[in-house]
Amino acid sequence: MSDFSSIKNGAQARMDKTIDSFKADLGGLRAGRAHVSLLDGIMVEAYGSLSPLSQVGTISVPDARTLSISVWDKGLAKAVEKAVMESDLGLNPASDGQLIRIPIPPLSEERRKELLKVAGKYAENNKVAIRNIRRDAMDEIKKLKKDNAISEDDEKRFENEIQKLTDEAVKKIDELMAQKEKDIMQV
Repeated sequence: MSDFSSIKNGAQARMDKTIDSFKADLGGLRAGRAHVSLLDGIMVEAYGSLSPLSQVGTISVPDARTLSISVWDKGLAKAVEKAVMESDLGLNPASDGQLIRIPIPPLSEERRKELLKVAGKYAENNKVAIRNIRRDAMDEIKKLKKDNAISEDDEKRFENEIQKLTDEAVKKIDELMAQKEKDIMQV
């Protein structure tokens, strides 16, 4: 039989993971400024297999509007350039031997709105995940009550604690979303 502290800790851990996942989703959205996480999802054809970009070169941010990739093996420079061009980020890399510079163009108003919609979808999906975690925890509390392991007063108190966790997690997602919206809309 599980007790309330393990239910609460489990719910808290799952909610924290959901928030971390949301942060990672937002990190992949371009906000007009150069950031190394922008290239996280790009895979490069290297030595007969696909490798993450970070495993074939060093990614750096020389200034707010430029990314640079220093490719370790000069023979892979073209493959890296091709992978960046074929990504859906709309970037045009310029190769200079082993150094590839990627200027980050300013976002158009239309693209900003598209990015906000995508970020909003991420936020909503993660809020649904948080609410599902709450529902699972509430079901476990109801089961404890049904098994007469806790009193009705405890059941109410535990449900209130789980609801507080849920409210905090949803508030955190809203704060992250508001910050991302500010970043995206900043010209």
